[in-house]
Amino acid sequence: MCTGKWAKCTADLLFPLALCCIVANILLFFPNGKVWSTKKITEAIWYLPGIIGGGILVKFCFIKHNFCTNLMLQMMLSMVMSGLGVAGTLYCILVSVVGLQDGPLSCFYLLFSESYLFKQEIWEVCEQPENVVLWNVVLFSILLGVGTLEAVLSLTQVTNGLVGCLCGTTVGVPETC
Repeated sequence: MCTGKWAKCTADLLFPLALCCIVANILLFFPNGKVWSTKKITEAIWYLPGIIGGGILVKFCFIKHNFCTNLMLQMMLSMVMSGLGVAGTLYCILVSVVGLQDGPLSCFYLLFSESYLFKQEIWEVCEQPENVVLWNVVLFSILLGVGTLEAVLSLTQVTNGLVGCLCGTTVGVPETC
């Protein structure tokens, strides 16, 4: 597969993943589908890991560089933009881990004394908003998983861009592209 086709394939895979991160982050603002005060939702949500990290910065990976006619320069730009995508996914992953570790603010003092992630029986301690712990665990886990997948795809695109820069693209060779 030529470097140009791999770049397009990566972009096609990253687009729905970026949308998934954005939607998961927006849903974190509304525990159990309801609007609550900022004192009751997780602080890590306000760092916008899915919107900034898993969404906007990852979208740099699939910006077309048609203003440049040099294919090697296009691959270098693709490599740089994918590097921004890697940075965004790492941000998404780190903030999601912090969100999972800290838990909801409304339960902070109740859950902080013990590791709450693997003890579902203490999730019931948080009565308001209802099911807030499950909501946070599921959505931050989605951000963590999707962010990891985006990181792998972005890293492959950085490698692809490097190969395209150093070896050239195979555009115009019908047998391989």
